Amino acid sequence: GYALRFEDWPGPWTVIGESAAGASFAGLLGKSEAARIFTGAALPEGADTVIMQEDMARDGNAVHLIVDLQLLAGKHVRKAGEDFHAGQVLVAAGERLTAARIALAAMGGHGDIRVRRPVRVALISTGDELVAPGSETDAEHIPASNGVMLQALLANYPCNIIDLGIIPDNRDALTDAFRRAAEADIVLSTGGASVGDHDHVKPALEAAGAVIDFWKIAMRPGKPLMAGTLGNAIVIGLPGNPVSAYVTATLFVLPLVAHLSGAADPFPKRLPALLDAALPAVPNRTDHVRAIFENGRVTPVGMNDSAALRALSHANALIVRPAGSPAASAGDTVEIILLA
Repeated sequence: GYALRFEDWPGPWTVIGESAAGASFAGLLGKSEAARIFTGAALPEGADTVIMQEDMARDGNAVHLIVDLQLLAGKHVRKAGEDFHAGQVLVAAGERLTAARIALAAMGGHGDIRVRRPVRVALISTGDELVAPGSETDAEHIPASNGVMLQALLANYPCNIIDLGIIPDNRDALTDAFRRAAEADIVLSTGGASVGDHDHVKPALEAAGAVIDFWKIAMRPGKPLMAGTLGNAIVIGLPGNPVSAYVTATLFVLPLVAHLSGAADPFPKRLPALLDAALPAVPNRTDHVRAIFENGRVTPVGMNDSAALRALSHANALIVRPAGSPAASAGDTVEIILLA
């Protein structure tokens, strides 16, 4: 367009030069003078307004308006400090470095940003019934879905995955795996954390030198969750049922990784939503109902079994119902957590 002085409105003007990005006009605009200007160029001294070229006609060095334009002073000009200014915090400590924040830091003159190193997460899947995804299965074996699921959940977090694979239901083998995983920041196991004769995670952890801080929590799904320390590593034992593993990973593991990464607010956001279907009363464990959230309303999925992966795959939210909650009716307001 054309850079000019608003006080000379409505023209005409005489063009005395041009200002391009990286090659600005060096002179001073006087009365009824204008400079051709291009996007990204510095505004010439004396000018305070830009008129787009499609609103002007030029004949030699003379330009005049060709439309009935209601112009405001300062139009089409980005002022210094308009977006941010010297001394202003651009990206606060604890904020996630999104693409936009990285661009903002670069625009603020920062070629480097101080960050936390990636969190090292060791994954251990336990169970004699497990085979690698894609392998042949029979009536006694199932594909190991938890490992790939957890890796996918962690993919958007700053972490390095150490996959120790499938470990059989053998105390010595598990103890060895936990010892090998102890160099990680987080040791994450799935399965074997319940109370059966073949659930060896707790004794294997203790044999490896771990200290168990708590075992079993009052929530559904995910009651067998276990947490402790193994040397400098934090140990989280997730249930083996895939839906239970998904829900407990969402509520415990992802916030832990975010916290260790320096997040100021690592916990999942909770939102109100209107319930579209009745729900029964909740006994003595906080319930997390898989659901579909859309346009402010939330509908429970049809099946909430802790192994129902197909139902989970359709869900995009968890309805959080605290222990002791009475029955809920359609139209009630409930609290939800959005799923990744």
